[in-house]
Amino acid sequence: MANEPEEENNEKSGLSDKISGTAQVIIGEIETIGGVLTADPVTQAEGELNVEVGKVREDIEADLEEDEANDNE
Repeated sequence: MANEPEEENNEKSGLSDKISGTAQVIIGEIETIGGVLTADPVTQAEGELNVEVGKVREDIEADLEEDEANDNE
């Protein structure tokens, strides 16, 4: 029973990591569009970077989940 709260915290942090990766992609897309609309290449480039970072975070999280599942088997 003592381990149950710890497991719940791990699940919550995993969910927040997924959300933050997806949120970073969304914010990056919005920044990219904003940069195009205002003709600001720096904002557009920053948005493209945020999209890429968000995708990498999602990929890393998926790989970690897969590794954890394989370790539990």
